[in-house]
Amino acid sequence: MNLFRRMMNIWQGLGRPSRHFSLATLTIGGFVAGIIFWGGFNTVLEATNTEAFCISCHEMRNNAFEELRTTVHYSNRSGVRATCPDCHVPHNWTDKIARKMQASKEVWGKVFGTINTRKKFEAMRLTLAQNEWARLKANDSLECRNCHNYEYMDITAQSARAANSHQRLLGTGEKTCIDCHKGIAHHLPDMTGVEGWN
Repeated sequence: MNLFRRMMNIWQGLGRPSRHFSLATLTIGGFVAGIIFWGGFNTVLEATNTEAFCISCHEMRNNAFEELRTTVHYSNRSGVRATCPDCHVPHNWTDKIARKMQASKEVWGKVFGTINTRKKFEAMRLTLAQNEWARLKANDSLECRNCHNYEYMDITAQSARAANSHQRLLGTGEKTCIDCHKGIAHHLPDMTGVEGWN
């Protein structure tokens, strides 16, 4: 009960004008505290937006990251490499915050061990992939378009099939990158019985 009274006194004290500090001191102090909070928040946000952070848990390092290492997004003739956040986290700040909030739900998978073995990962692969495909479909493959801008594609350097598809579909809103490029950086799950899959 004594703790409750103390908490109530503190709460009531926060609602009263300050006896010891001027309004200017409180305003400047609040401004400085806001800058420190914002700096700390952004530092943590960027620290969690690195490949090293993504593969710090064995679920990603031993599964998804190993698959990425065998693709053109990891090693290619130009030396341009995509990291986990490049494809899974939007670059715009507001979109990035929304994605981080969504990803906080995924931490439960780590905590409760839903994909902590290769067998469990494979059992969940289709669900994980479908969730990511739906997310990319909903945002018009925003992360893909951060690097791949169809306005600058040299259609003449593409295969006839790719050139035809890109000319017909890109920028129309009818289809987005992920509709045709599933499995571009990770192995496809078993698609048997998945509607619309050829």
